[in-house]
Amino acid sequence: MTAGNTVLEVDDLTTRFHTQDGVVHAVNGVGFELRAGEFLGVVGESGSGKSVTMMSLLKLIPMPPGEIVGGTAKFEDDDLLQLAPDKLRAVRGAKIGFIFQDPMTSLNPVLTVGKQLTESILLHTDATKQQARARAAGLLELVGIPDPIQRLKNYPHELSGGMRQRVMIAIALACDPKVIIADEPTTALDVTIQAQIIETVRELRERLNTAVIWITHDLGVIAGLADRVMVMYGGKVVETAPVKQLYAEPQHPYTQGLLGSLPRLDQKGQQLVNIKGQPPSLYSEPTGCSFAPRCPHAFERCLNEVPPLVEVGHEHAVACFWNTETGAPRDV
Repeated sequence: MTAGNTVLEVDDLTTRFHTQDGVVHAVNGVGFELRAGEFLGVVGESGSGKSVTMMSLLKLIPMPPGEIVGGTAKFEDDDLLQLAPDKLRAVRGAKIGFIFQDPMTSLNPVLTVGKQLTESILLHTDATKQQARARAAGLLELVGIPDPIQRLKNYPHELSGGMRQRVMIAIALACDPKVIIADEPTTALDVTIQAQIIETVRELRERLNTAVIWITHDLGVIAGLADRVMVMYGGKVVETAPVKQLYAEPQHPYTQGLLGSLPRLDQKGQQLVNIKGQPPSLYSEPTGCSFAPRCPHAFERCLNEVPPLVEVGHEHAVACFWNTETGAPRDV
């Protein structure tokens, strides 16, 4: 699918958490664009800032201890980070849908599926209760749930994990949003159900032309879904590129390590890559490249300067002082 004009533009987003042990620098100057109809994959290991970045956009992080200390997030001529609470509530669910990580705990256990689905429709549209219920049944059918009229009467505990996740997708789609943010939506599900959910999202995206941000640590999933991939490490974007280019020519040593750790059928007999060391402590603001202590190519500049994100090809940018193609420092 061809992506259109920019619908979301994030620049220099910075989020902190104030804890008893100190300040956690969770997101450190993240910026990216999302185009209409585009599927953007956001990858990185746990603690890299993926979820906090996207939750910050809609102010879904608990404040306190969380604090958004800087940046902009332009959406429909507004800065989401500066919107008043009532205006932000009008955006959440209606224009930007959010599919949370765990379907087992994201649905309210004491409300029926129908109540939770119609709530968003009644809040954001002029539909009557009868119209909202009809719309809710149609959404359940759209996401592949059989006997949707009966399912509206069910409570979440009466549904399987896969069906609950489909209900979460239906809720996110309820008001025809321009953007859907999916935060590792298949993590708690078995492999067969994961494949069904992924196929459902793929079909819906093709049919509705909704832009999707899919947060995951599974590079295999992203390979078959995304148009473009954004790799995060230590609360920063370290590489972004069209999906085919990223897999064929990864430029950042961290991206190379991630891809090298994936078993591949076309590379039999090759040993998997092990990224040595530990993720960075986020209790101190980075003064150099966060990946430098684990990087086989790190040199003095990497320890003392934070590398900027620079263009290295068509829509391909990397934050690294070392040029892995030439085997020499990059001129930035």
